[in-house]
Amino acid sequence: MTPNGLILFLITYLSINSQTLGNGVTDIEGTFYNTVIIGTQEWTKQNLNTSHYRNGDIIPQVTDLKQWSNLTTGAWCYYNNDTQNGTVYGKLYNWYAVNDPRGLAPKNWSIPSQTDWVGLDSYLGGFEAGNKMKEEGVSHWSKSGGNNESGFTGIPGGRISINQSETSIIFHDINEYGVWWSTTSNPSNNYPYYIFLLSCCPSTIITTGYKNYGFSVRCLKNRVDGSARN
Repeated sequence: MTPNGLILFLITYLSINSQTLGNGVTDIEGTFYNTVIIGTQEWTKQNLNTSHYRNGDIIPQVTDLKQWSNLTTGAWCYYNNDTQNGTVYGKLYNWYAVNDPRGLAPKNWSIPSQTDWVGLDSYLGGFEAGNKMKEEGVSHWSKSGGNNESGFTGIPGGRISINQSETSIIFHDINEYGVWWSTTSNPSNNYPYYIFLLSCCPSTIITTGYKNYGFSVRCLKNRVDGSARN
């Protein structure tokens, strides 16, 4: 190996191994999630895949998107109603499930607020944050994964949202978009914030959408005093 090659190898090795793994967390159904510490935050490395609130109550599975679009209570489904997608990408949830007082995240964990997502983006450097959050390679991303320097391991589970003609809600953008809810609503219009990563871009985008959209969910460990990070 040439000296330059050795230096590149060491930089890559140190970057990968600089990730600090957490102890993981188990949800109400017994599913275990690996976790990673990024700055002062500890995140789950996989998308949430529970069908129960923290208190044990069932979250309904709704497979009819016309019915989904009219809901004002929590629900989940698999992308394209395909259980195999759930194995890889977890479940898609509407915002009502995210914001339910019974709790969607495991005990001592929370769904991140908009401030939490902004803090993560800022810690990872802003414009290039998306590359640092995306899973490496094209096993799941259609065009280009990132370097996953952060260990977040974002994958493109797609979404449920309005089609381009704004006439109906559809499944779209699996392998292109990774989209995750926040608990925060914009006070001017009451639309909740969410963050997404794109296959084609190195950055993150934080914006707002309708509460009956369907996105993935990541969880964030509460502060040492037990309070949510929002």
